[in-house]
Amino acid sequence: MPRRNDIHKVLIIGSGPIIIGQACEFDYSGTQACKALRKLGYEIVLVNSNPATIMTDPETADVTYIEPLNVERLEQIIAKERPDALLPNLGGQSGLNLCAELHKAGILEKYSVKVIGVQVDAIERGEDRIEFKKTMNKLGIEMARSEVAYSVEEALSIADKLGYPVVLRPAYTMGGAGGGLVYNRDELKVVCARGLQASLVGQVLVEESILGWEELELEVVRDADNNIITVCFIENIDPLGVHTGDSFCSAPMLTISEECQKKLQEQAYRIVESVQVIGGTNVQFAHDPVTDRIIVIEINPRTSRSSALASKATGFPIALVSSMLAAGLTLKDIPCGKYGTLDKYKPDGDYVVIKFARWAFEKFKGVEDKLGTQMRAVGEVMSIGKTYKEAFQKAIRSLETGRYGLGHAKDFDTLSKEELLRRLDTPSSERHFLMYEALRKGATVEEIFEITKVKTYFIEQMKELVEEEEAILQQKGKMLPDEMLVTAKKDGFSDKYLSQLLEIPEADIRNRRIALGVEEAWEGVHVSGTENSAYYYSTYNAPDKNPVNEEKQKIMILGGGPNRIGQGIEFDYCCVHAAMALKKLGFETIIVNCNPETVSTDYDTSDKLYFEPLTLEDVLSIYNKEKPLGVIAQFGGQTPLNLASELEQNGVRILGTSPSVIDLAEDRDQFRAMMEKLEIPMPESGMATTVEEAIAIASGIGYPVMVRPSYVLGGRGMEVVYDDESMTEYMNAAVGVTPDRPILIDRFLNHALECEADAISDGSHAFVPAVMEHIELAGIHSGDSACIIPSVHIPPESVETIKEYTRKIAEEMHVKGLMNMQYAIENGKVFVLEANPRASRTVPLVSKVCNIRMVPLATDIITSELTGRPSPITGLKEQVIPNYGVKEAVFPFNMFPEVDPILGPEMRSTGEVLGLSRSYGEAFFKAQEAVQSRLPLEGTVLISVNKKDKDEVVGVARSLANDGFQIVATEGTYNLITAAGVPATKAKKLYEGRPNVGDMITNGDFDLIINSPVGKDSIHDDSYLRKAAIKAKAPYITTVAAAKVTAEGIHYLKTHKGSEVKSLQELHGEIHDKG
Repeated sequence: MPRRNDIHKVLIIGSGPIIIGQACEFDYSGTQACKALRKLGYEIVLVNSNPATIMTDPETADVTYIEPLNVERLEQIIAKERPDALLPNLGGQSGLNLCAELHKAGILEKYSVKVIGVQVDAIERGEDRIEFKKTMNKLGIEMARSEVAYSVEEALSIADKLGYPVVLRPAYTMGGAGGGLVYNRDELKVVCARGLQASLVGQVLVEESILGWEELELEVVRDADNNIITVCFIENIDPLGVHTGDSFCSAPMLTISEECQKKLQEQAYRIVESVQVIGGTNVQFAHDPVTDRIIVIEINPRTSRSSALASKATGFPIALVSSMLAAGLTLKDIPCGKYGTLDKYKPDGDYVVIKFARWAFEKFKGVEDKLGTQMRAVGEVMSIGKTYKEAFQKAIRSLETGRYGLGHAKDFDTLSKEELLRRLDTPSSERHFLMYEALRKGATVEEIFEITKVKTYFIEQMKELVEEEEAILQQKGKMLPDEMLVTAKKDGFSDKYLSQLLEIPEADIRNRRIALGVEEAWEGVHVSGTENSAYYYSTYNAPDKNPVNEEKQKIMILGGGPNRIGQGIEFDYCCVHAAMALKKLGFETIIVNCNPETVSTDYDTSDKLYFEPLTLEDVLSIYNKEKPLGVIAQFGGQTPLNLASELEQNGVRILGTSPSVIDLAEDRDQFRAMMEKLEIPMPESGMATTVEEAIAIASGIGYPVMVRPSYVLGGRGMEVVYDDESMTEYMNAAVGVTPDRPILIDRFLNHALECEADAISDGSHAFVPAVMEHIELAGIHSGDSACIIPSVHIPPESVETIKEYTRKIAEEMHVKGLMNMQYAIENGKVFVLEANPRASRTVPLVSKVCNIRMVPLATDIITSELTGRPSPITGLKEQVIPNYGVKEAVFPFNMFPEVDPILGPEMRSTGEVLGLSRSYGEAFFKAQEAVQSRLPLEGTVLISVNKKDKDEVVGVARSLANDGFQIVATEGTYNLITAAGVPATKAKKLYEGRPNVGDMITNGDFDLIINSPVGKDSIHDDSYLRKAAIKAKAPYITTVAAAKVTAEGIHYLKTHKGSEVKSLQELHGEIHDKG
């Protein structure tokens, strides 16, 4: 069947900001869809609120809208653009839900927009728990016994019938939000109330527990002629009870019989045929190994996290193919070098793929490290090897958690067998590391199986690794005998881990194995639907099948590894742009990365992709094989930077800013000396390795001070300390502090406006496109602060000073490429906080708001020593940017209900959105709307702030009262604002009796909550206010600085009509040169 000619313009909905459960895999699927459909000749309109993605670049679609994802905004866009069709199944759960809402509101019908790919009723059959059950009953496919509840009482009586434990699953949510496993009536009451609230339709499914069964997934693709293929069989190694997003998985299935796989496939085909999805669908099953019962858990009629994994594991680009199928092609129409046409595809790779999740528990104080039916992971890695052992150990070293093997994590090797087994009772992010030590302490495979229900095959494989490691430890202090070394390498032991076990240098191990001829070999994974494209993985268990191109000059880009808080999709964005720019400059590009969710690991982003961990061993092996002219390390965040100097010592040429400059920026003493030479002010600071030193430095500077370890990204372990007692606590808790890795102590700038500038520098000249102003004051991590670009409240002379300082520093440090500078302005004086001579997380933001291609410009500079091209810097002109962008961060606090949702110097956001408008007030309003925290234009506001913020809150209260809001305040705040003549009502705090503000928040009495935390100086904890606000889904603000901008945004929209929606391309058309 040829492509459809009844449609010309297609609307694609993206998935919005990155949150737990919905990450960069949708940037990958959306970007692929744009590629596929534009190639077929359609015009693409894309809507997404996330600025950090490749898909929201003005080149990816024909027309791009960075707007909040809700029905009102989409109607404005549909009315303006008049698309013929909507493709909803590439934007995750957000895209599906929006399509269903647009259909219900009659908007699709009003503007005659057809839905392609997945029909609206199919979304309902897949998502609505009751509809899905009806469909399964018709097909005679078994599901877990369950009933739907619309109230807690109903849920209780259903649970009594099914018997505890039961699982609660709210309808229309993802990442298992709001659900959970409950063992008794009390737990059910709490979780069910939360679930009813989380569900779009107030519906919760109560189902029998199938804990401990095998969880198995199939990724299937269907076309309009009902040709169906299975792209991938995925086995979750963690049994049911752990969300698939947190589960450790393998593909292909390693312990499931052929016969069982056939049954699963047959059921999956019947399901997708009846639901009639066109494109990819993920079907999840549970299989009881004891009774052989198979039940279907759920389907996702869309591309999902699993489909990104399945695509990268098999080389079958599901999103690309799904888009072509949605446009009317069939699998028979798509040629493939390996299978002829895609309808003949089979998953027949002769390798093992492992996925392992990456968590961020250390970022959230008070959160128990516990895995359940609600997803907790913030990212994942994928590794490919010839054997399970090789792939498993490779996955561990891909995670970048400082572990290069499975043993000796934390203090686990000092615990007794009994204690280790006790800790295995509850699944946690450390479970597999605990299992390893338990086996070392003599636990049997049976004992561990009984507790964890992980299949015995996997435990036996692990036991063999433990036994091998114990034999290696016998050789401590000397080189391993040759055959032991060969076997260790084949079983996936990394050079670095062997050097840690044997206590000898890593280089000795590398040199010895190379002398023995034991080197990494590579095999290709064929990309389906292409003539002969492939990407490569390394193994020590096969001969080399990696053809190397000698004709073109090559450059290697190091990627960012797994997504995590502090290092997210923004760095992937930079790597992808670098690859595109290098191709234009005529180089062959090589990318090394191990994150299956991203665009950088798409086969055609680079000329050659190595799906490998970012460690010295793996990168050096590729470098020696490919012999590129150089390596670019400044685009992948902290990951490649941590490798840069070791690579350089091993003869690798690092292009752009040299690693020694990067070290200089990290070394406080050297950096301070340079600032003094340039006469640029910095806050007073010092470095300490002991409690005594720290207290002496703090008393010299004066409290409050900011403390943090050196060499971190995302502000790990940063805190503001107010007295000697807290300082002692911090120093005693700080781990891994050594004389060469001291704790940094800085004067904390109080009430200072924080701002940052991104620059492009060629070593002698630097260009700053715009200065960003943070809405939150200094002391809140820049990744968590909302920010306005170009700046609004910074006086013009300070903006000039910032640009001048940035240029001076870039020139003094000879930065070649990108650089990010952080400043604070206290009483009109500009202080430098830090310099980061690399790409930062604001690069995509600046690029989109200012319409400047930062990464291609930087890439041009970095390679100029090879190309001899002149520097582009001199041709860049200052621009007038008439539209403001407001970036707002998105936090996972709803997934961690036990955490106090306040902001501080440690980064905790998972993603971001962008609001764009001529007025920064409206831009801020749109950014809040995009993070699902829409500001009210009328109603009641609760104000309760701490002593420090009392002076500034009066103006906020007056502005809101003048705009017609009722104001409720707690005692101290109430006295202050009424004294200033602002009318308000008084409310009780938690310990002052009832009804109190906690009750009022829970009852939904407030449309907006402004509450700055009381902090250490109060005997009463006020975190209940903010936790209650999250539960009640009320917009809440925890800093006075943000409250001021909120009041301005509300005031602007009360006095002006909201502006029309404009595409990014139109906004860029309004930018012009200065003067």
